[in-house]
Order: sequence, then structure tokens, then C-alpha cells
Amino acid sequence: MNPSEIEKLANLARLKINEETIEQTAKSITEVLSLVDQLKAAETEGASPMAHPLDAVQRMRADVVSEANQREAFQKIAPATENGLYLVPKVID
Repeated sequence: MNPSEIEKLANLARLKINEETIEQTAKSITEVLSLVDQLKAAETEGASPMAHPLDAVQRMRADVVSEANQREAFQKIAPATENGLYLVPKVID
């Protein structure tokens, strides 16, 4: 990429690039585009997509109740409840 293309892209992206850094920016973007071309050239036929490079499995903890039910104690101090539910002011018309 040349500096005039960088200036045009910067304008379109609403970015301000200093005159001093335009050459370096052009060089950096050219290097990135070169890496993208290298990735495009890689053979991916038959490769399946993956979410993680390792076949790691997360350990799951047992789904057991670990605290006592304190619902009634909490609802006693609530401003308004009805049938076991908390009543709140209407916020959407």
C-alpha cells in the first residue's frame, strides 16, 4: 500500500494519521496483508473448525443445593410481595 491509499483509508475510517507516521503505517498494513495472503494459501480442505486448539473438557461440579432456603426471611423485609414474588414499580408503559 502506498501513502495516498493510507490517507484515503484513514479519511474513510475517520482516523487521523500524522504525516510522520504515514510511511510506517503503510509498511505495517502491507505486512499484515502479506500475512493474510499466507493464511489464504494454507491448505484447509478437510480441516474441521474448532473452538479451542486443545481437546480440553471442563470439569463440572455437582448440581447440589449448598445453602438453606431463606426466601421467607428475605421477603419479610421486602417492601412488597405477593404469592412468593417481589412486587416492583412498573417501568415500561
